[in-house]
Amino acid sequence: MSTEAHQNELPLPFPDAGELLPLLPARMVNEYQYCPRLAYLEWVQKEWSDSADTVEGRYVHRRVDKPSGRLPPSSSHETADDPGSDHEILHARSITLSSSRLGLIAKIDCLEVEGNVVTPIDYKRGKRPHVARGAYDPERVQLCVQAMILEEHGYTCNEGILYYTASKERVRVVFDDELRAMTRAAVDGLRLIAVGGRIPPPLEDSPKCPRCSLVSICLPDEVNFLRHGEPTPRPLFAQHDESFPLYVQARKSKVTKKGETLEITIDDEPAATARLAEVSQVVLLGNVYVTTPCLHELMRREIPVTWLSYGGWFLGHTVGLGHKNVELRTAQYKASFDPRACLHVAKQMVYAKIMNCRTLIRRNWRGEDRPHTLVSELKMDASRSLVASDLQELLGIEGAAASRYFRSFAHVLKTDGNGEVEYAFDFTRRNRRPPHDPVNALLSFAYSLLARTWSVTLSAVGFDVYRGFYHQPRYGRPALALDMMEPFRPLVADSAVLTAINNGEIKPNDFVVVGNSVGLTDEGRRKFIATFERRLSQEITHPLFGYKVSYRRLFELQARLLGRHLLGELAECPTFITR
Repeated sequence: MSTEAHQNELPLPFPDAGELLPLLPARMVNEYQYCPRLAYLEWVQKEWSDSADTVEGRYVHRRVDKPSGRLPPSSSHETADDPGSDHEILHARSITLSSSRLGLIAKIDCLEVEGNVVTPIDYKRGKRPHVARGAYDPERVQLCVQAMILEEHGYTCNEGILYYTASKERVRVVFDDELRAMTRAAVDGLRLIAVGGRIPPPLEDSPKCPRCSLVSICLPDEVNFLRHGEPTPRPLFAQHDESFPLYVQARKSKVTKKGETLEITIDDEPAATARLAEVSQVVLLGNVYVTTPCLHELMRREIPVTWLSYGGWFLGHTVGLGHKNVELRTAQYKASFDPRACLHVAKQMVYAKIMNCRTLIRRNWRGEDRPHTLVSELKMDASRSLVASDLQELLGIEGAAASRYFRSFAHVLKTDGNGEVEYAFDFTRRNRRPPHDPVNALLSFAYSLLARTWSVTLSAVGFDVYRGFYHQPRYGRPALALDMMEPFRPLVADSAVLTAINNGEIKPNDFVVVGNSVGLTDEGRRKFIATFERRLSQEITHPLFGYKVSYRRLFELQARLLGRHLLGELAECPTFITR
């Protein structure tokens, strides 16, 4: 017998408060009946992601979304059953109605009007389900919401129609007392969770989740696994991403839009083209000009534009309206001003970074003597980071570990038969601004690319990249991006540098030396960007969840898990430590 007390949900009548409170869309009531967590994500946190089902649904609605006909004024004293009444059946499409008293709004696909009697018709993708009532409850509830609004406007509405386009079948839905009670409960329930400001728990091992368009945002299996240790998460089925970053670095180049294509010119001469549908972000290095119409289209499509200096330093990025999830940013700001919360997150980040540095050394060591002492010292540094008393102590531990790591970095570089580093890639210590040798130049450029990637990912999820927990806020510094990239410096940036050098993808003639400063040539940057992006696309097995995921996709997963921690769903902020 359950020991939990049963608490009845009390209806919350919607006050007629004009524009002070938002009206609940009928579609959101449908989502609540299907899954309260899904409704909260879409309605309160403004999350959205397309899937094959949502795209197909828009295609199905392409006709009914075009307004046609009109809804005649209601006559409350007249009905189709009046003696001698003989009304023509009229049709109206894409009608939007609302009720401030009910606090509801609905866009009705189609209305059949006969006198004062109206029948709402809702178009659905797919075939008619073979269930007891002819349709699933969420669809019936959505139709009933439309009926309630129509009745508020004085019409008579006793039944509606669900039309399934794949099977071309109509399902009659009668608005009886049972359905109306279910609809009112759904409306009150959605309003209750919206006012409460706390996301409902995820469904447990539900068959609804795999086909949900927001499964990669909701993370039901991952959250349940991290909270309860079971069940084992199902593979994260995200749609295959066919879009990739577009890099433009040539001097005097210009990016313009022509139809569905981005055109790149150099000195007004055509150089390259890219389809907008295949571009995930635009990365501009140096003095690259983007036309205003092109920038407007990129913002409309939520394609971010990242600006880097010609030397590769991250300057910032341009986005559209940005993510509307104010709850997440509020939780981020609250935690960032709490020293204990900052230290808790920072210790996890530094621990994961040191452990991943240790793994890179163990996997890539090229000396005859194994680095047992170094590996043990890094392990001790990682353990010490978890018991640091403040951020200053943590910085000292990280600095000591980084010094050990980079002092031995030359031992992971490929050497010739005489034990000399090939291609004259000598490395003794880490230096920057400006880098004094080719390896440091590559490392600096790799870290800049990694910071850019994390900044774009965090912005897309809804974070403020300039407010971090470990790196303190400073003008122009994406502190949160620098926090989140710490565990991935060795796994992505350093690994890309090793690949480029050890595989001979980067040669000494890909660098330019000015005084004591070393930088990459245009061709050198192009080669290394290809290596870096290839690393981001590489799939690895997640050590906690057991499924395969690319680093590019992993970044979004880790960002969303951080959000779940800050919003109180997860006690710990899970970090990524490779096996």
